[in-house]
Amino acid sequence: MDERDVANKKFQKELSTGTVALVLLSVLDRAPRPMYGYQIAKQMEERDTDLRFVKQGALYPVLRSLENGGLLESRVEPSTSGPPRRYYSITSDGRLTLAAWVEIWNRTRDFVEQTLRGNHDG
Repeated sequence: MDERDVANKKFQKELSTGTVALVLLSVLDRAPRPMYGYQIAKQMEERDTDLRFVKQGALYPVLRSLENGGLLESRVEPSTSGPPRRYYSITSDGRLTLAAWVEIWNRTRDFVEQTLRGNHDG
């Protein structure tokens, strides 16, 4: 792996780290019922077949962090096909935070796109 590959991988990791929580909140906000980690990962994988935006194992620490912050809640249920599963759902604070983060994301995206295009009029 050459220096450019290392730099690209580092950039992708940093970019992903900053957006995974936003994506998780959005997925759970749109979910008709609570979801467990594997379901969330599969849904994200369906939307991102090329990039592999988030590895499944990387979701769980973010889910726990969002729950510890009061943005998600979870419950454990027995499973007929393996160990018990932890189902996550978004809280009302999570929905308020999601709305704020979407605004921040939109402003950031617009700024980056304008900068990359060289458009300085705003």
